[in-house]
Amino acid sequence: MKLSRLRGRKHCANVLRHGKVYKGRTLVVRWLSGAPRHPLINPSIHAMYVGVLASTKLHKSAVKRNRMRRRCRESLRKEMLNHADFPTIQLLLAPRSSSLTCDIAEIDSDICAFLSSVSNAIEKSSP
Repeated sequence: MKLSRLRGRKHCANVLRHGKVYKGRTLVVRWLSGAPRHPLINPSIHAMYVGVLASTKLHKSAVKRNRMRRRCRESLRKEMLNHADFPTIQLLLAPRSSSLTCDIAEIDSDICAFLSSVSNAIEKSSP
């Protein structure tokens, strides 16, 4: 499955407003099923649209906030190798301050738990 960027203020605000929330130990994930409404996006292609939010409340240093973003995105990329048939979904990852100092395996376990809960929720909602 292809990982694409979730770009634009309106798309991110839509996920924040209408999306469901998963709270893990190292990150908070807001998700919305389906592709973003954009003329350049083909909704028939299965892809995961991912955006990462890390505000200055997490840490003053931009270098450390960027490190948190990269760690969360990389963990998601590694876990998606195991889930090739995942449906199209929009994600906003919001790392917590613990994601900077924790082991990468903890972020991996949070992402894995999120993906399993989302796949269960999508299976229950589809007829």
